[in-house]
Amino acid sequence: MPTVYFIDADGNQFEADAENGSSVMEAAVDNFIDGIVGECGGVLSCATCHCYVDKKWEDKLEPASEQEEDMLDMAIEPKENSRLSCQIELNDELDGLVVHLPKSQF
Repeated sequence: MPTVYFIDADGNQFEADAENGSSVMEAAVDNFIDGIVGECGGVLSCATCHCYVDKKWEDKLEPASEQEEDMLDMAIEPKENSRLSCQIELNDELDGLVVHLPKSQF
């Protein structure tokens, strides 16, 4: 069972355990982590689950799809390490994943 660490814009850290195969967005929503909204439920039709993947973890993730890249253009303050958390599928190799949350999703 992977654990994800969420760091909000103020530097506060929150921990969430998740099932293998679930997404980072689902882990956040299921554990009431503020900062990840996930309005579309993970079907790539919004950018309200935008996060910044910690640099140490970027190479461990599958690359973003073209559709995800298009949606990230709609995110507030995207960066090179921006991802939609609904598109990051968790597994044991991602145990300890650190993601940073933007100041706002809107």
